[in-house]
Amino acid sequence: MIEKQIEAARYLAVDGPGLLALPRGLRIKNYDPAFALDSSRSLLGKGDAVFNAAKRAFERWAQFDLGWVRVANQEAVIATGHIVAVEVRALGLWTLNLSRVIEVIDTPSAFGFIYSTTKLHVEQGEERFLIEFDRATSDVWYELEAVSRPRQMLARLGFPVTRAFQHRFARNSHRQMKVP
Repeated sequence: MIEKQIEAARYLAVDGPGLLALPRGLRIKNYDPAFALDSSRSLLGKGDAVFNAAKRAFERWAQFDLGWVRVANQEAVIATGHIVAVEVRALGLWTLNLSRVIEVIDTPSAFGFIYSTTKLHVEQGEERFLIEFDRATSDVWYELEAVSRPRQMLARLGFPVTRAFQHRFARNSHRQMKVP
């Protein structure tokens, strides 16, 4: 079933609002207030080893490996055009949310991507995952930014609950990335 949905998503257009950009995030001049904005940043550590470890963790989708959230197609690579299938299990419900990677950055001081939702996602929006290495301070930062609004009726009816789960995802993802 999951493979069929991933295959179907390959032919769907993305429908995110075009509000996020790498590496700088929200495009303020284009911001649409119909979308909720979430932004978080955490220090992972210092130095090349931390940056390289964080990059490898991203490539394994570790930022999603939360127990209640996971990437269902672990073989997916972080490359423009690839589909990412995020499985969520919460409150006795199961959802599979399909997005497409629309932008990637891979430089000596930054690694990350933005994905945009398809119609096979309970929300409409974009999410930006970025590891930045500040060479002046040796600090390695994880940034997570999302713009979203509910697409499906259940998500609209449960908007406060879905917002709580979005915040929980961000907290858990940051915690997961800090684990060596």
